[in-house]
Amino acid sequence: MAYFWRIRHSHQKDTSGGEISPVQYVGRTPNSGSELVLSEDEKSDNEDKEETELGVMEDQRSIILHLISQLKLGMDLTKVVLPTFILEKRSLLEMYADFMAHPDLLLAITAGATPEERVICFVEYYLTAFHEGRKGALAKKPYNPIIGETFHCSWEVPKDRVKPKRTAPRSPAGCHEHPMANDPSNSYKLRFVAEQVSHRPPISCFYCECKEKRLCVNTHVWTKSKFMGMSVGVSMIGEGVLRLLEHGEEYVFTLPSAYARSILTIPWVELGGKVSINCAKTGYSATVIFHTKPFYGGKVHRVTAEVKHNPTNTIVCKAHGEWNGTLEFTYSNGETKVIDTTTLPVYPKKIRPLEKQGPMESRNLWREVTRYLRLGDIDAATEQKRHLEEKQRVEERKRENLRTPWKPKYFIQEGDGWVYFNPLWKAH
Repeated sequence: MAYFWRIRHSHQKDTSGGEISPVQYVGRTPNSGSELVLSEDEKSDNEDKEETELGVMEDQRSIILHLISQLKLGMDLTKVVLPTFILEKRSLLEMYADFMAHPDLLLAITAGATPEERVICFVEYYLTAFHEGRKGALAKKPYNPIIGETFHCSWEVPKDRVKPKRTAPRSPAGCHEHPMANDPSNSYKLRFVAEQVSHRPPISCFYCECKEKRLCVNTHVWTKSKFMGMSVGVSMIGEGVLRLLEHGEEYVFTLPSAYARSILTIPWVELGGKVSINCAKTGYSATVIFHTKPFYGGKVHRVTAEVKHNPTNTIVCKAHGEWNGTLEFTYSNGETKVIDTTTLPVYPKKIRPLEKQGPMESRNLWREVTRYLRLGDIDAATEQKRHLEEKQRVEERKRENLRTPWKPKYFIQEGDGWVYFNPLWKAH
């Protein structure tokens, strides 16, 4: 990541014309044309937090009906052009960052005193991560990232808020606060970068790290969507690895599928499927099941989880509840704990203003589409989106003709996966 490199000459210029402080961290990325990203330019995010929830309008319903008439059950929707009015005003790369809205819980994992406590802390964090990634209950689709698109942000977490969740004080009911760190020296910095490294298949990568806590997450994932009648299913193919360098532990995890239901009326999102969390070193693993709603009756957004110590075949924790509501945990010693995701403190992202972002950074890249969506001018938003996608197709054909493969800026392919080019576990 650009903020980790060391500059050898003072007062160089970045690609957007801004001056670089002589004491920045820089270095070589896989692509030497990479712009520098300066974390001191980041400001607290003030973008819209919610999407308008009006349901499907009558004229929009006719468009969707026309589209549905051309689809077959199980059909892959990757290459199908979907109407612009179903878009939410952010890129998929930014959505992955929004899953990190409780960084205090993530950083608290490494503070666990035993392997058992650390794996349980990770499961608690994992189950609370998804609700803030959704902007309201309405099912809308993030922008499909353009190849080469990047998203950068960070969070500052007061050090006194980072403690194992089993001993942390509970937030008062209804207190969905936005904690801010007034003094950077009293806070931990968690940095995040995401990049679209491939167009076909559409592979996104993201990496985040906290140097002080010696913790990092590296994830690669690609989405595969299919038509299911009155629903659309999206599989999240790939995996992530949480590394706790202080303990020499690696937790490999997968992600659930997502479903957009009732696409002709008021579309809504649910998660579904079985995911796994495994730590080979300690022998602990977890199985998490996101339950889809039965056709008749039943609750929505249900999730259950079980944490096991495999060498002794001992279940050390069970959990159940709603991933966007209340979760109850029961431990092997008989203790229980309830986490209400709606009252957990949400930490705002810190992100550089548009004028300091490079041309391929998500908010700058999609700024005109977002502007017209905010104005309600769907035709203009569609034209701006078409322009970006056509430019991507032209450049892809050019690379094919020249037989020049795309070279990402921040991630390197290793086997079937992708790894950040300068990860914390390789840093000196």
